[in-house]
Amino acid sequence: MPLTLTLTDGALSDTAQAEAIAEITEAFLAAHNLTGNRVMTPNVTAHVNILEKGRAYAGGKPVEGAWLETKTPAFALADQQVQEKFFGDVTEILHRISGGTLSRDRIWTNGVHTVDGTWNLNGRPHLNEELGAAIAKG
Repeated sequence: MPLTLTLTDGALSDTAQAEAIAEITEAFLAAHNLTGNRVMTPNVTAHVNILEKGRAYAGGKPVEGAWLETKTPAFALADQQVQEKFFGDVTEILHRISGGTLSRDRIWTNGVHTVDGTWNLNGRPHLNEELGAAIAKG
């Protein structure tokens, strides 16, 4: 389940970026009651994109901020309570780790549900049903 953290340059140090990814990954797993799941834990992947200052916009004007996007199968982040918990946690994690320099109104999140059958785990694609069965065993 790829997590993409996009930041304007200087929003978080390299160390803070790694800390944020670790905490956001744990928050994703916890929101789904999957902490320690042997299938999901190694398959929640993440990467960080850094945008030069002046290359990010809000309302058509340059802005410094943070964006977290998830790409998940339709059964993940499907419940409103899970969405509110996870994306609320993401906002608080980034605000705290930035020492408050990233204000909550400059942290944006969104989730994308992907096409069934496009999840490649262990070298082959899986349908949502197969993925759910594997996660349940994990």
